Amino acid sequence: MSRLDSFIRRMTAQRDVLNHISGKVRKIEGPIIELGLGNGRTFDHLRELFPDRRIIAFDRAVASHKSSTPDAENLVIGEICESGARFHGIDAALVHADIGTGYDAKDAVTLTWLPGLAAHMLAPGGIVASGLPLVHPWLEQLPLPSSVKAGRYFLYRRTS
Repeated sequence: MSRLDSFIRRMTAQRDVLNHISGKVRKIEGPIIELGLGNGRTFDHLRELFPDRRIIAFDRAVASHKSSTPDAENLVIGEICESGARFHGIDAALVHADIGTGYDAKDAVTLTWLPGLAAHMLAPGGIVASGLPLVHPWLEQLPLPSSVKAGRYFLYRRTS
């Protein structure tokens, strides 16, 4: 599969997952966390899905389109593993993390801190959608929508 086709499938899976869980997330109080703002496309989609929610985006640097950049009080710049730790206990309804690189060694490093960060940001019952598989004792895996191939995206609920 070409890299373009892989990208399209990843973005389609991401959209389908977020749309699939939006009703559940609306029933959970708390902000929405976007780990990895990138160019802001997903942030923009989250704003449409959750127009009345605070959405806090994290990234190393601002690279988003001007129309898809959060205001200053909802944008956290720096290494996500460090800056995100300040938000432990924020009781987020949703944590979305699409920060995988496709390089196994780099993603292995991310997976040393991402599962704990997401779990500690979530409210009990909150949901995390991730492009990487997360293993943490507080997270139970949820089923994906039928349109998403297993292993393409991952969904979890915080249990405790």
